[in-house]
Amino acid sequence: MPPAGGDLALPGQETPGAEVPWLEPFPDQDTAGRAFGTGAVAGDPAGVVVARGSLRLALIAAMQLLPPRQRAVLILRDVLAWPASEVAEALGTSTASVNSTLQRARARLGEAGLTEDEVTEPPDLGQRAVIDRYLRAFEDADLDALRTLLTQDVVLEMPPVLNWYVGPDAYIAFIARVFAMRGKDWRLRPTSANGQPALAAYVRAPGADTYRLRTLQVFTADHGAVSHTVVFQLPTVFAAFGLPEIWEG
Repeated sequence: MPPAGGDLALPGQETPGAEVPWLEPFPDQDTAGRAFGTGAVAGDPAGVVVARGSLRLALIAAMQLLPPRQRAVLILRDVLAWPASEVAEALGTSTASVNSTLQRARARLGEAGLTEDEVTEPPDLGQRAVIDRYLRAFEDADLDALRTLLTQDVVLEMPPVLNWYVGPDAYIAFIARVFAMRGKDWRLRPTSANGQPALAAYVRAPGADTYRLRTLQVFTADHGAVSHTVVFQLPTVFAAFGLPEIWEG
């Protein structure tokens, strides 16, 4: 991770970092309500637990343990459940190569001793309560209330933008500039990504009748406070989550 931005760059004037590879978030279910990785319907609790456990396991492996090609194959095959032939076409390789790469990725996981039992499960009620309070404070543009929900070492980042902010002062200063620049009339829609709580943020421009999608915010909440927020503004991410561009006022 690059050094923290010291100038609190204005929203829209951040330093781009297109040359840096970022792992985009995965919705915990697709737009038809199916949990990824199992073909299970989201209403099936057992299927959801299995799917989310597999998702988090694959993401941890992708970020910490595996080289890029194994990372891609593991996520496409074991999380998104793509057929080997489609993965081969997407990666410009053969089906045999995909199967071999997947075997090596799974073997690497086995060597590391990483299992779904050791991976944090989806947000518990305490985490969701924190994010619900965050949602209300953000919609109220209440910076003091937002500050009380942050850890002392909280981090905010916006991949692929290189600027990132550490600590409540920098975090709140950036949010204050967002409100000053974009306005204070926001509506936030709860969702989840990577087994973590998330909010889709819509803003209404002055004089407009509707709210327009601006960001997807993914949170890590520890011990009753937000410790990490990752903000995405990419159309590809919005599409993956099936988020409508407009929220009627």
